[in-house]
Amino acid sequence: MTAYAWPRGRWGWAAGFGVAALVFLTALDLSQHYRAPLGAELALGLTRGLSLALAWLRPRVALFVSLVVTGITAAVTVPNAGEPWPWGTTAAFGTCLVLAIVGARGLERHEVLTWWIIIQVLGVGVTALAPDRGGWSGLFVMAVLSAAALVVAELLRSRAEVRRLLAEQEVITKEERAERSRLLERARIARELHDVVAHHLSVVVVRADSAPHRLPTLRDDVREEFVEIADAARASLTEMRRVLRLLREPLEQPPLGELGPQPGLEQLEELVASTRQAGADVRLEAGVPTGLDPAVELTAYRVVQEALSNAVRHSPRSSVQVTVRRDGGELTLEVRNGPAQSDERPVRGSGQGLVGMRERVALLDGTVSAGPTPEGGYLVEASIPVGEEVASGDQGAGG
Repeated sequence: MTAYAWPRGRWGWAAGFGVAALVFLTALDLSQHYRAPLGAELALGLTRGLSLALAWLRPRVALFVSLVVTGITAAVTVPNAGEPWPWGTTAAFGTCLVLAIVGARGLERHEVLTWWIIIQVLGVGVTALAPDRGGWSGLFVMAVLSAAALVVAELLRSRAEVRRLLAEQEVITKEERAERSRLLERARIARELHDVVAHHLSVVVVRADSAPHRLPTLRDDVREEFVEIADAARASLTEMRRVLRLLREPLEQPPLGELGPQPGLEQLEELVASTRQAGADVRLEAGVPTGLDPAVELTAYRVVQEALSNAVRHSPRSSVQVTVRRDGGELTLEVRNGPAQSDERPVRGSGQGLVGMRERVALLDGTVSAGPTPEGGYLVEASIPVGEEVASGDQGAGG
């Protein structure tokens, strides 16, 4: 629905000046070229100006008032010799101006055309009732002027429509450019991950797999450790390829099952077990909730995974306590590790892991806090709204 309002800025001043000019010129025209009472001339001038003012605010009312004023003017005035009637000069130009404004500001084309026909019918009817006051030639002039007003209205409407479409296209173009920039950045990140991280993971897999053959004097427990390292690196490489595909094809939904099931809370036991093999004393509190939304479970799994990874890197041989519980409508995660129990030099991190955790949890309207504990350890806490539970049969493997 079109919103009608008075023009703003300089156009508002111009509209006000036009209304005042029409009032003055109408009263002057009636007093000089027509015989009518002085009070009627002033009242008709004010009403004619009112019709023009209403063209911006109430277009249909403006046209109605303009035609009523024309009819009253024809009834109460008698033209001097040779003056146009019933469409006097100010009446003709005032009505055509109203018609052009309301047509340009959004009144439907068929409705504007209907009003144009009504204007012609009014002129014919009034002339037929009082043929001694005016001739038919004045009706022809008014028909041409009002038709020109229709053309002007259509041109102004088309110009406004083109400007609106151009503005919309400019917005779309900016959004497309921004989206293209995001896609290019994702592609660049994918290339970096592939060329650097994925390459080094592949090297780890190859070296770990070949170590028992290259070093035949290794003990059995060391051989088993190399096998586990190779399996962990291979799993990480699979996860990396999954991320690379998502980065390169953000708008395509991969076929179900193509990328494998996503981990959830049911896989926390396996995650804890694999972390123990790295030398950390990890304990998982019993009673981990299940049956939650897959997105919630995946996010919780990733948070615990990153927190355990940080604990292993920064606090070698420390004890780690993992607690996952549901408190009403929220899933609460705690990963607490004690101080390092080894002389190994802690691995310095980039801080991106914690940023990634916060971003994941924020997508689900959750919160993450992390910081050192008074005992010299570290604590990661997260709270995630759980939403509605899903049936265990629909959950799959947490994804």
